[in-house]
Amino acid sequence: MGIYRSNRWLVRHVDVKVLRGQLVYIIGANGAGKTTTAKALLGLIPTDEGEIRRGPALKVGYVPQRLHINPTLPLTMRRLLRLTERYKNTEIDHAITAVGLQRLGNPFVSTLSGGEFQRLLLAQAMLSRPDLLLLDEPAQGVDAAGADKLHNIIDRIRIELGCGVLCISHDLQLAMDTGDDFLVLIPHEHDEMDST
Repeated sequence: MGIYRSNRWLVRHVDVKVLRGQLVYIIGANGAGKTTTAKALLGLIPTDEGEIRRGPALKVGYVPQRLHINPTLPLTMRRLLRLTERYKNTEIDHAITAVGLQRLGNPFVSTLSGGEFQRLLLAQAMLSRPDLLLLDEPAQGVDAAGADKLHNIIDRIRIELGCGVLCISHDLQLAMDTGDDFLVLIPHEHDEMDST
């Protein structure tokens, strides 16, 4: 797969496969095309070379790198989880418990720490019982202890749902220690459009 924009390759020669139950990492420096690759895999942006094959009726749970919510909105944790679909209380309770936020009750989202907010987004992603979880730097802005806890939660969810997980990260050591596979992206600014 390759994506060419503004007279340069953003990513090229990307070959990644995620099966059910696998944890696969996309690793690379800032600007290497990690998020661009993820968006192309989701079908959000078109590719200029190669093909993307997805399983039939693939359900994807997505946790973005950043999600800004206006702090003046009176949006509670449970309300956020119901924004996209009317889930049963038992489903929401289970998702909140799975990510370790049950002790908080139902606070306003604006009062959550960075790590708590990321875990809430993970709970939202798992509610649809996806075949694939795509996590764009889920531990960004989270301290080391919180990042370890978050990765343990992700692993438990992967096992519970039997889903594949594609995780974008900067942490090569984590990918080598915990992943089933990983893809390292490097910038392709030097490639010409007609080169192979």
